[in-house]
Amino acid sequence: MGSFSIWHWLIVLVIVVMVFGTKKLRGMGSDLGSAVKGFKDGVKDSNAPPAEEPAAQNSAQVANQTAVQPDKNTIDVQARAKS
Repeated sequence: MGSFSIWHWLIVLVIVVMVFGTKKLRGMGSDLGSAVKGFKDGVKDSNAPPAEEPAAQNSAQVANQTAVQPDKNTIDVQARAKS
């Protein structure tokens, strides 16, 4: 029971075309193609380097955090290397 020959696949193809019709198969093919294209665009967008705006927002947030007065319960210390 090996693989099917070309004649088996042609018979299956003819039966599928007779059952579904060429118009429905063409519609399913175009839907599948648009889904693959959308997936590729989504993957390409997720791999793209981040835009400049988030970096500008991050620097603005850091500037705002340094301007904020620390909480009275926070102890500000600096670590020094042992000599």
